[in-house]
Amino acid sequence: MSDNLHAEVVVIGAGPGGYAAAFRSADLGKQVILIEKDSALGGVCLNRGCIPSKALLHLAKVIGDAKSLEKSGVTFGDPTLDLDAIRSWKDSVVSKLSKGITQLAQARKVEVIQGTAAFESATQLRVENNGSTQVVTFDNCIIATGSIAAGIPGIPTDHPRIFNSTDALMLPAIPERLLVIGGGYIGLEMGSVYNALGSQVTVVEFMPSLLPGTDEDLVKPLARKLKKSFENIYLSTKVAKIEPNDEEVTVHFESTDGKDFSETYDTVLISIGRKPNTANLGLENVEIIPTDQGFISVNEKRQTSVSNIYAIGDITGDPMLAHKATHEGKVAAEVIAELPSAFEPAVIPAVIFTDPEIAWAGPTETELKEKGIPYEKGEFPWAASGKALALHRIEGKTKLLFDPDTKKVISAGIVGPNAGDLIGEAVLAIEMGADAEDIGLSIHPHPTLTETVANAAEMFSGTITDLYIPK
Repeated sequence: MSDNLHAEVVVIGAGPGGYAAAFRSADLGKQVILIEKDSALGGVCLNRGCIPSKALLHLAKVIGDAKSLEKSGVTFGDPTLDLDAIRSWKDSVVSKLSKGITQLAQARKVEVIQGTAAFESATQLRVENNGSTQVVTFDNCIIATGSIAAGIPGIPTDHPRIFNSTDALMLPAIPERLLVIGGGYIGLEMGSVYNALGSQVTVVEFMPSLLPGTDEDLVKPLARKLKKSFENIYLSTKVAKIEPNDEEVTVHFESTDGKDFSETYDTVLISIGRKPNTANLGLENVEIIPTDQGFISVNEKRQTSVSNIYAIGDITGDPMLAHKATHEGKVAAEVIAELPSAFEPAVIPAVIFTDPEIAWAGPTETELKEKGIPYEKGEFPWAASGKALALHRIEGKTKLLFDPDTKKVISAGIVGPNAGDLIGEAVLAIEMGADAEDIGLSIHPHPTLTETVANAAEMFSGTITDLYIPK
């Protein structure tokens, strides 16, 4: 390696938060070094998460849409799968984006170093790569090392028939019977992909409902559809033991009602969430003490307990979302450049890219009820939407929650096709302090799904004409 290096800003991790922090710092005139352990930039989100999973979910949705057209008198034959071609296409999407990030780094003169970084002091890092060691010193450092898939104690993770979401995205094969452990967004997204590609999918979830923490009324349309397409959905059930062999995996279940049973599967996917990737960073050398869950505590400027060391993204706590990390990275860069910046969003949107999609922004109804916070609601069923009817997708709904006094929007929830795209309007409305009248009086194009947002506001204000609400 070259001689020891120094930079005004060093960023550890080139995921969505890390490269955003590096690029914003460079744009603000800072000399920047970006350290990434992998050869490709983009982090887990681009290379092993958000992007490849959404590419495969697109295929799953197209297959599902083709089948649904039978209701309209159009019938296609069963799809023919070329897994090699599918993998190649998926990888090409990832590669194109990753190369784009590399080009952006070069254009900004951000120096990229491949290796694993650990702190030696509050101004020095040790970077190791394939047996070589390099020292990098800095004025400021931004930690953006993301998260890794969580495992289940006692369950083997090195068996070829047991894999995590990263393995699943490689599409090693399409198993005849697949068990997904975890009914969260990763499990349901990957289960939907494999089900569309031909697997009989079973989901087991320890909690009494799918997508724990999400409002039940938003989950219902998805749960109803998955119950029809998946082989089984076991709720309030835990996996007690897994016994893999060369041919199959035997799984022993324990349900809360005392019923124990066993089943065999070709493959088991473990998707019980993610944990912060803060191990082996040498945090003890700078006296940064992670929480019991492994997170790094930061203030609104994303500073840790050491003022010149910042942390962003998954390592700083929930929600573990790429767009949150991106904004945090920009804030950290701006603070270092002495701009008046802070991470103080009104809401952070979340999207589950199943079919139907589920999206929300702001506190859920469940959270508001638990905290005793008063709210009022406007809700529009997609059964009254002309666009939803034309799409054969009337299971959806759009709801807006309002402050009872100011009538301003405080949160929103949407379930249905393209909910992830639609939630952006609600986020903007909340950030801008819009009330029900602001939204209802904003003319939305017809027929579209976006007008369901205005319809929900009109339901609240009592001005709706697409439905009759008795006084």
